[in-house]
Amino acid sequence: MPTLPTFGHLSLAQPGDLFASRVELSLRGQHRPRQAGVCATAQEGAESIILADQYEDDEVHEDYFWYAGHGGRDPKTGHQVADQTLTYRNQGLIRSQETGRPIRVFRRIDVAPAPWQFRYEGLWRVVEHEYVVGKSGFRVYRFRLEPWVK
Repeated sequence: MPTLPTFGHLSLAQPGDLFASRVELSLRGQHRPRQAGVCATAQEGAESIILADQYEDDEVHEDYFWYAGHGGRDPKTGHQVADQTLTYRNQGLIRSQETGRPIRVFRRIDVAPAPWQFRYEGLWRVVEHEYVVGKSGFRVYRFRLEPWVK
């Protein structure tokens, strides 16, 4: 039986909390996929994302960020090698923009030899999206996220 999407904070997790791995995030239900950066359904929207600095078209600022959508990236080089398509994960991020539901954001951090790899950045919302030619010349979905306020 599939797990129903949960939007908003889970359990006692607070912004700034640290997690050791994607496995820990998954086991705690914070971000269920162990590899994909987007946990979403096309119908309900995105529950959580991981900002892992793996997509060259991500753009992070102090009070907002552009998140490159799912797909088209070579996992070995990190470069876009194909146009992104409207996968259910990208559809989920668009649906989140339509509904205004909050998305849990986790960011990969490199603090070696610390025992954690991910920091909870709190709740954010998709305020716009675009389908543009990215840095490698392939079309990518980009989603602008800003802090979510109730």
